[in-house]
Amino acid sequence: MSLHSWARWPTHWPRTLFARLAVILFVGLALAQTLSFWLTMTERDQTMTNVMMGYIEREVVSSVALLDHLPPDERAQWLPRLARRSYEFVLGPGISGAPVDASLSERVARSIDDGIGSRYPLTVNAVPGDRERLQVHLKLSDGTPLTIDMRPMSGAPLSRWLPLVLLLQLVVLAACCWLAVRLATRPLHQLALAADTLGPDLKADRLPEDGPSEVARAARAFNAMQDRIATYMTERMQILAAISHDLQTPITRMRLRVDVMEGEAEGAKLRQDLQEMEALVKEGVTYARTMHGTTEVPCRIDPDALFDSLVCDYVDAGKDVSLQGRFGTSLTTRPQALRRIVGNLVDNALKFGGSAEIVVAALHDGQITISVLDSGPGIPAESLEAVFEPFYRVETSRNRHTGGTGLGLAIARQLALAMDATLSLHNRSSGGLEARLTLRNLT
Repeated sequence: MSLHSWARWPTHWPRTLFARLAVILFVGLALAQTLSFWLTMTERDQTMTNVMMGYIEREVVSSVALLDHLPPDERAQWLPRLARRSYEFVLGPGISGAPVDASLSERVARSIDDGIGSRYPLTVNAVPGDRERLQVHLKLSDGTPLTIDMRPMSGAPLSRWLPLVLLLQLVVLAACCWLAVRLATRPLHQLALAADTLGPDLKADRLPEDGPSEVARAARAFNAMQDRIATYMTERMQILAAISHDLQTPITRMRLRVDVMEGEAEGAKLRQDLQEMEALVKEGVTYARTMHGTTEVPCRIDPDALFDSLVCDYVDAGKDVSLQGRFGTSLTTRPQALRRIVGNLVDNALKFGGSAEIVVAALHDGQITISVLDSGPGIPAESLEAVFEPFYRVETSRNRHTGGTGLGLAIARQLALAMDATLSLHNRSSGGLEARLTLRNLT
């Protein structure tokens, strides 16, 4: 499996940058610590083995020489004195066995042979058993058989406090990795949080421009970008507001002149055009204000009462609007923005489907969906997102009665973004369109 495919495997690879960096650092440092410990212990064992070989060679040479010079009847008394932890002397032929094949036993036999092999002919064999054991057989000057029974010891035993030290090192290593990764990823978390909270109102908290040079530079760039966007949006709103204000006067004069025209048919047509111009100007100003953000403060409301009032207004006007489901709890939101969004969606449903059904559903994760259903022709799949663009209309006749101004859904989407909600469109399998608004119950 390649590294690229392994990195995309969610079962083995964490999704967050914090977890990935922490795993990489901890595993890398732990492996380096383990390798260092293994090298240290290997060098320690080799050093101890070399020291032990030299010690055995010297001690065995002196002990055999001593036993060779002692009278035969005194040699047995000296055997316990000459015994060591890893070997002892036995007067006798010893135990026969197979040739030595263990590496440590071979080194011990070779070391003894180097010390006394030139003076005393030696034979070496392994002794069967669970532990590594060998015997060296020789004869003293008077022909007495002597056996050196050896149990080689590899290295020195570990101290009991060493595992605790190793565990403490791993704990310190994990804590240092967590702290390092935390310090490294915190600026990214703050940047992502600031970007998420940067809504249409452009009132997100400014990032602190301190810390390491790279972090400070990124924070300054983000703050400068936020200021530039706010400036552009303010200029855009001011331009649209100025155009609207300047157009109000000539439109009013034109309406007065139309009212005194003699031709009733032509006057009605011009009056209708002026009404459409005025509506378009007002929608443009509304869209500019929603792009700049809403100043409405979220508050706790009774959403059931709000939707009952909204539906009753449409029913009183003779519109076919119904409500299914209830919230059953209070809701913290921006009521005017919510009413405007749902009103725009209901108007679209009535315009293209003749009727509208509002369905309310509460999800288990604290989210609430408000769906506006119609039985109209729906929208082509490739245009479900494009209709949220300003002045975009699926209906291309340019007739304001059938196509509208092209700003209703754009205004609804901008208001939804200002409320930290999600607005999407879906074609229904039974025909018609579903406009789905998903929002969180702020507490």
